[in-house]
Amino acid sequence: PTAAKTLFSLFQGCNPLAETGRSKLQNQRAVLNQQILRAVRMRAGAENLLRATTNNKVREQVLLELSFVNSDLQILKEELEGLNISVEVYQNAEETFSIPLVPLGLKETKEVDFTLPLKDFILEHYSEDSSEYEDEIADLMDLRQACRTPSRDEAGIEMLISYFLQLGYVENRFFPPTRHMGVLFTWYDSFTGVPVCQQNLLLEKASILFNVGALYTQIGTRCNRQTQAGLENAVNAFQKAAGVLSYLKETFTHTPSYDMSPAMLNVLVKMMLAQARECVFEQIGLSGIRNEFFTLVKMTQEVAKVGEVYVLVNTAMNQEPVKENIPYSWSKLAQIKSDHYKALAHYFTATILCDHELQTGDDEDQQEKALSQLYDHMPEGLMALAVLKDKARRKQLGKAHLRQAIVYHEEALRVCGLCKKLRNIDVLQEVLTAAHKRSLLKYAQQETEDDFLCLIQAPDILPKTEHKIETIAPQFSKVKVKDFFHKLGPLTVFSAKQRWTAPRTIHIPQGTGELGFHLKGGSPVQIYCLDPLCPAASMGLKEGDYIVSVGGVDCKWLGVNEVLEKLRSVGEQPLRIEVISCQDTAASLHSKSATYSVGMQKTYSLICLAMDEDKIDQTKKAPLKLPFLSWGTKNRQKAASTLCLPSAVAGSSQTKKKLLPFTLLNTESSLY
Repeated sequence: PTAAKTLFSLFQGCNPLAETGRSKLQNQRAVLNQQILRAVRMRAGAENLLRATTNNKVREQVLLELSFVNSDLQILKEELEGLNISVEVYQNAEETFSIPLVPLGLKETKEVDFTLPLKDFILEHYSEDSSEYEDEIADLMDLRQACRTPSRDEAGIEMLISYFLQLGYVENRFFPPTRHMGVLFTWYDSFTGVPVCQQNLLLEKASILFNVGALYTQIGTRCNRQTQAGLENAVNAFQKAAGVLSYLKETFTHTPSYDMSPAMLNVLVKMMLAQARECVFEQIGLSGIRNEFFTLVKMTQEVAKVGEVYVLVNTAMNQEPVKENIPYSWSKLAQIKSDHYKALAHYFTATILCDHELQTGDDEDQQEKALSQLYDHMPEGLMALAVLKDKARRKQLGKAHLRQAIVYHEEALRVCGLCKKLRNIDVLQEVLTAAHKRSLLKYAQQETEDDFLCLIQAPDILPKTEHKIETIAPQFSKVKVKDFFHKLGPLTVFSAKQRWTAPRTIHIPQGTGELGFHLKGGSPVQIYCLDPLCPAASMGLKEGDYIVSVGGVDCKWLGVNEVLEKLRSVGEQPLRIEVISCQDTAASLHSKSATYSVGMQKTYSLICLAMDEDKIDQTKKAPLKLPFLSWGTKNRQKAASTLCLPSAVAGSSQTKKKLLPFTLLNTESSLY
């Protein structure tokens, strides 16, 4: 217990009562979730009454009540949206002059008590004293409780992933595919606040993964964007967030929660990659942007790329069915950013044209090539080299780009003013206003006498980047966890998918000489080649039994050599061993040559071990194959298990050859 407590002390959540900005938001989210739950229940009751009644007066009263409930739900949804756009709380505490980044809020959950279900299962399924596992169950529940308030750093990420990996062990140990365990998991939708309740452990695993991604976004927004290291960390965090959310979308495809639907996750992945791209642009320009021709060309294409990805994000946010549940302010912020960064691209292009004349020593070919790469096509009647050489044409085209930049800036300010939540974010207003004034000042510095005669339209800027942004897949293998219920034995044998008899004690009297059986397999070891006339067989030992203890010492994790050593150490004393037998109709024989596949859905492996066909009676081999193959086909839809034929033909004598097992491995339900 002391070692377990020391190990667990590494994983502790934040103090839920601490009055930090983030904890206040999470507490407000929890309160809103409860209010939304009550309103949803009232609406469901009113709708049921409306369907059931035929009384017109009752129907009118119910319809009136429904209108009030729907109005309350809309208000609560707007309050929840306000929490989702409370980006200032998650930003770095240092003074910054950057557009805020959007984090994801953590999903809220109710407490879960594993004690009775797991203790009952240990007693019923594993035939062990469940009181010996109270500390392990308590550790599991403490870890889950800590995961509700993870710290906003790598330690918090490691804790969430540790619990996710621990759930993989718990699923295989205690959750059989044929029945529910009676453990109810409740998680609240991050966007709608509506609860989802299931007895399926996959909901728990998917929600924990969502919170891993959400925590990465909060780490990314917290980074100091005034330093190179801070921006690098932010880019890395958003890429990892996108990787976790992408993994969640591909692995858990039927989650009943809106925030974890494939369409919503696809939008969130796009948004996180767009924010990573935005941080890359800030990183390039952090040390200052030199007013030099080729530097400005590079910055123009980079910032145009940022504008392009936000256009894609905004388009995705306005598609059904995501449009109904995505926060309205998020969609508008994506639109604002797309307009803002497209305006910067036109401003940089105008600076190239207005501030840089082609000098005698300049490389005309390189400048012509660089300018041509900014456009899909030049305005009608203009050539890149001619524009570079002609001052008047450069000025005209530059002013056209400035006008276009001003249009985009004004559109960004207009959209920001229409959204109440965004209008209250001071730093956003300051950044947009400053960029708009800069473009106006640049335009005012140009000669204006020919404005009414200038009909040139600024062409669109082609986006281009030298920096690759992609998802970073979660590295679960880097987080080392130990199965809390390691004492139950090797997971490949002692799992919820296989049923075993209660341990039987076999007493072998002293002075019997040879034991009358051989051992095989890894851990635990199995009995094979049992002499039916030996004392152990007369005491109830069977072919294929697993040895779980020798002389009262647990040996579920010991190999053949270690068990043999314990058997020899008894000497001439009476020997007491405990064994268990498989209760499945097709006994599962452990063999070092068996193959175990995990992580591949709907994958079946048929492994046929070597058979000595010359010594097997051909007339008896054919009838055995048909029942096995038809049985395997009939049960193919069952959950993952390891099923084998018996090692010997029923009724055969000790002298006849045994059939080595055919093993069917089915991992259809294995999502971990």
